[in-house]
Amino acid sequence: MKVLVLGGTGEARQLAAALTELTGVEFVSSLAGRVRDPVLPVGPTRVGGFGGIEGLVRYLRAERVGAVVDATHPFAAVMTRHAERACLRLGLPLLVLRRPSWSGNWHRVTSIGDALGRIATLVPDDSCVFLTTGRGELAVFATDTRHRYLVRMVDPPQEPLPSRTELILDRGPYTVDGERDLMRAHQVALLVTKDSGGALTSAKLTAAEELGVPVLMVSRPPLPAGVAAVETVDAAVAWLRTVADAASAGG
Repeated sequence: MKVLVLGGTGEARQLAAALTELTGVEFVSSLAGRVRDPVLPVGPTRVGGFGGIEGLVRYLRAERVGAVVDATHPFAAVMTRHAERACLRLGLPLLVLRRPSWSGNWHRVTSIGDALGRIATLVPDDSCVFLTTGRGELAVFATDTRHRYLVRMVDPPQEPLPSRTELILDRGPYTVDGERDLMRAHQVALLVTKDSGGALTSAKLTAAEELGVPVLMVSRPPLPAGVAAVETVDAAVAWLRTVADAASAGG
């Protein structure tokens, strides 16, 4: 059975490594190609989009894919929706591998736009806002001239930045000591981030709690109704083993 792993996350790379040991399963990992120098998984890898739902359907048919694991970022809602639509059309089993959410006593919002609207209610003008939401929606904050921003991301942004921004290009994992020192050095008054989950970038939350810095957390988009989901690579491997056994028994 051939498996398509929609990747780009640490969990996707761990799954690819595990699948090299799974008998009777062939796989290919797919990366969106949005990061300039991505960390590649082991095994066959393709980079780039599919061309929407129709393009994904064509790919799944052409490659005779028997199952799909969506191990993309928890905020890659468009890719997840496309995978759900394409697999439903072709009758293919689909599993979402999504790391557990973070939990804490934070200010929660459901969108980046809502986050921008809450900033002024949480910190006064001229405060420093530590923004770690990624580059895809930076333009939303470009309209804010009342606050200073500390922005961290992997690649240089193409989107406009707030007028008063200090940009840091860096890739995790990060340490609590490093995050604490960074927040102190820039006098961070508010941390704005997405509920990505996982240990790779969680140190900022611990540092913020220790320093008494409030956190404005953007909640994850919901999964499409009826889509199966697991939180660990082991559970995804077990699911694939069951699917592969059923496919083998069916001839």
